[in-house]
Amino acid sequence: MSKKKWSATAASFVMAASLSSVVQAEPKQSVSKDNLNGVFYEIYVNSFYDSNEDGHGDLNGITKKLNYLNDGNPHTKKDLQVDGMWLMPINPSPSYHKYDVTDYYSIAPEYGTLQDFHKLAKEAEKLGTKVIMDLVINHTSSEHPWFKQASSDKNSKYRNYYVWANEDTNLDEKGPWGQQVWHKNPNGEGYFYGTFWHGMPDLNFDNPEVREEIKDIGRFWLNQGADGFRLDAAMHIFEGETEEGARKNIEWWNEFRNSMKETNPNAYLVGEVWDEPEVVAPYYQSLDSTFNFDLAQTIVNSVQGGEDLGVVDAAVSTEELYREYNPDKIDATFLTNHDQNRVMSELNGNANKAKTAASILLTLPGNPFIYYGEEIGMTGEKPDELIREPFRWYEGDGPGQTSWEKPIYNTGGDGQSVEAQDKNKNSLLNHYRELIRVRQDHVELEKGNLEPLNIATSQVIAYSRNYQGKSVKVYHNISSQKAEISVSKKDKVVFSSEKGTKKARTTLKVPAYTTVLLEAK
Repeated sequence: MSKKKWSATAASFVMAASLSSVVQAEPKQSVSKDNLNGVFYEIYVNSFYDSNEDGHGDLNGITKKLNYLNDGNPHTKKDLQVDGMWLMPINPSPSYHKYDVTDYYSIAPEYGTLQDFHKLAKEAEKLGTKVIMDLVINHTSSEHPWFKQASSDKNSKYRNYYVWANEDTNLDEKGPWGQQVWHKNPNGEGYFYGTFWHGMPDLNFDNPEVREEIKDIGRFWLNQGADGFRLDAAMHIFEGETEEGARKNIEWWNEFRNSMKETNPNAYLVGEVWDEPEVVAPYYQSLDSTFNFDLAQTIVNSVQGGEDLGVVDAAVSTEELYREYNPDKIDATFLTNHDQNRVMSELNGNANKAKTAASILLTLPGNPFIYYGEEIGMTGEKPDELIREPFRWYEGDGPGQTSWEKPIYNTGGDGQSVEAQDKNKNSLLNHYRELIRVRQDHVELEKGNLEPLNIATSQVIAYSRNYQGKSVKVYHNISSQKAEISVSKKDKVVFSSEKGTKKARTTLKVPAYTTVLLEAK
């Protein structure tokens, strides 16, 4: 869900530090980390590909376009070769975004059927591509049958599925970003709690029946073929800005994780915990990954300004912090997502900067997540509908192009489409394809640790990735000027994203907006 990022207070830092002793996660089952690693692609289904010409993207459209994501052949060059996809919410919902669910056990009619999901999961599995679902369980829609019964009948079993005010409740209470959280019951007496707005009443996780229901939902989708979940609003199950709330959140996610791993030991759980790293860290006791919002902002700001603002320091510090809670943690890295202005807009439409940002993302540790359209340079700024516009397959109209919304930013005819970029070997799309393959060809980039390299200029971001005695040194020139760097005489250039890179003995000359990899000898 979209929310404003709020700064952690000193109390939050103390709270997070104390949670390592307050909350002890139950032992995890032994699962190979390799089963959870990879590059993921985030899809807003409504905007991706329309298979039945009703204007809406759908699951069959994704199945039809699997070869764009991963054709199963590592030797081809026309697919992205991603290892997994994250489907934004696919359950029935009254909203366009579907973060307010009315039925957790079925598919939104405009997206298809449960059989269509089975087909997608099965075909993706054949190609070695995981399917993880957005699981929205902090709240339901106010139109969910549970809430309709709960709000109209105080004696309903579902009344205690939600949080209701009592005589001691402060109805003027504000949430973590200053929002109203108590809302008048539209169907009867009383007030209910809703973190995000009145159309999304929060579920009551103090109720054991709710917890069992949510675990049933998770098990259901794993049995339907899902490979895991992106967990929406993971820090708001209980209000996570208090020590008690954070403790209860983590206890719940431990409970949920254990249930999911019993069903599928390789189920991948990645949480949205949008806060300072010290607040995020304890959630690694329960989850495989959390999204690294601070690192994403540092990458984008550095590339936008052409000066390193501490990308490696941000990555190393969070790596060390998160490992204190989970030695098997997997960072979920990204540039921007469905709740933020698109990265191409943040970079003022500069394709060279977009390539550089992609290069950084795809050479750092963790599981990189690519937001659909990022790879073709789609633009968009809030409101949210404008950062979720139809994907551009063609310069104009063509089969599969969704039309649920008339684009304002991405209108076609400007070389932004897959059709146009397929034909341009130097396109942003082909850059993404190449960098993902470079990542997969160098085990150090997928599994290696991260160490900063000391260089004399802030226009270059430099680090090494090291794994089992092998080392790759990575240099990103994020500026518009050529850079000269002192390197080891024995190091060998194994990749350059642009022409013009030259190494002479101990001097490496790197063109503007270019990424270079050296193998350490």
